[in-house]
Amino acid sequence: MIERLDPPGLHATPGYSHVTVSDAGRLAHLAGQCPLDRDGNVVGEPGDLVAQTRQVVENCLRALAAAGAGPADVVRSVVYVASADTGELGLVWSELRASALAPAFTTASTLLGVAALGFPGQRVEVELTAALGPAA
Repeated sequence: MIERLDPPGLHATPGYSHVTVSDAGRLAHLAGQCPLDRDGNVVGEPGDLVAQTRQVVENCLRALAAAGAGPADVVRSVVYVASADTGELGLVWSELRASALAPAFTTASTLLGVAALGFPGQRVEVELTAALGPAA
C-alpha cells in the first residue's frame, strides 16, 4: 500500500506528493537510468531533452519490470537535468508526467538542475525506488 500525503500549510505541487508512506517490506532501488540505447549510446541529437527523456522512460520501465514492479509502485523519484534553465527542467518534468511512467511522479519526487551527468552529451537521468511488498 502506498499513501500520498500533502500536509496542510505546504505549497501546492505540480503533480507529486510531499510525503509518501509505504508499508512494503521490500524495496527496489533503481540505479540512475540514463538516456542510453542497448549499445550504450546517448540517444538523440546533442542536447535533445525530449529524445533523452523518452529513452530514460523506456529504460526505467524495463528496470522496474525486471524487479516485478511498475510505475504505480514507485515511492520516490529523483530527476536530474544537466541545466540551470528552469524552462528545460520544466520540459523534462512535463515529458515524464505525460509518459507511461507518469504514476511514478505522483509520489515523493525531486527535480534537480545539475552541472553535468556521467556520459558525454547526457542531459537527463532518473533514479527510482519502488515498493515490492513481501517476498514471494
